[in-house]
Amino acid sequence: MAVDERWFTAARVGFAYIGTVVGAGFASGQEIMHFFTRFGMGGVSAILMVTALFSWLGIRMMVMGARLKANSYEEFNNYLFGDRWGRWMNIFVGLVLFGVTTAMMSGTGALFREQLGLSFHLGVIVTSLIAFVVILRGMEGILSVNALVVPLMFLFTVLVGVNGFQTGGMEEFIGMVSVAEDDHWITSAVTYVAFNLAMSQAVLVPMGNEIQDEKTLRMGGLLGGIGLGVMLLASNFALALRTPEIFGMEIPIALVIGTLGQGMKWFFLAVMWGEIFTTLIGNVYGLAANLIQVVPFRINTLMAAIFILGYLCSLLGFPIFVGKIYPLFGYCGIIVLLLLAVRRYPRY
Repeated sequence: MAVDERWFTAARVGFAYIGTVVGAGFASGQEIMHFFTRFGMGGVSAILMVTALFSWLGIRMMVMGARLKANSYEEFNNYLFGDRWGRWMNIFVGLVLFGVTTAMMSGTGALFREQLGLSFHLGVIVTSLIAFVVILRGMEGILSVNALVVPLMFLFTVLVGVNGFQTGGMEEFIGMVSVAEDDHWITSAVTYVAFNLAMSQAVLVPMGNEIQDEKTLRMGGLLGGIGLGVMLLASNFALALRTPEIFGMEIPIALVIGTLGQGMKWFFLAVMWGEIFTTLIGNVYGLAANLIQVVPFRINTLMAAIFILGYLCSLLGFPIFVGKIYPLFGYCGIIVLLLLAVRRYPRY
């Protein structure tokens, strides 16, 4: 593979990695506030740790996917856990991926209704149709969308960070103290990586198989990990300067956006929709790629069924269910993290 082609493909891999990890929680600032900002300067240490873990373990996950020639996360979990426990892990991953898919669909409906004054159903249906068309192109479609959306996400978070730097004081930021009463930033960092990597296997594992070239995957994993770190640092800095007002808010980043003008508000809404969308297509693609191995239907039929079921569940308030199993999935994700770190690479 030529050098220029390798860098281009690696950048697309990195963008897909970032797009899979970030979602509505990231865009709203809720995740960043909970996992990092409340620890004061300890949150910066947590982000640096998260950046290193995302880079190292993301690369390992993709390379394992390439060597296993895995078409879905099923082969990956069977390799990590063994056939017996891997089967149960695959069921659990599928359940949570569907839950998060439903939450993302509900999020788009809420965005259309609350921010644009349009119908909740219109938001869910339009987003689902666009996602369906993108996923029909397979991994190529996911890579292309992330290559378009993720740079805008990155630009947005950097602008937010720069604005915070211009309006706030670095001394004020450095002097921040932790308000976390019963948690430590190391635990928070590990849990954050565990949850997100366990979720990201739906895209990273088959992407490793699709790309195959390990040098490209390593470059892409490094770009993705560092990119996530920069975005976290920028958003955390801007949010930290708005403490303690942000604590208890559903959308903490709104305090920052409110000072940037109407144009930035529309940019934020576009980015938030994009972050929801990239997570949605990754989850549905991963679910369908896994289900096609056990259900006698075409992949297009499976994807349509996932979207229809997701739409119906979003009307029932399914995100409440997701909120209850997120912590449990985080703990299971720590087991994935440990096995991913210690398990040897499969032989060629």
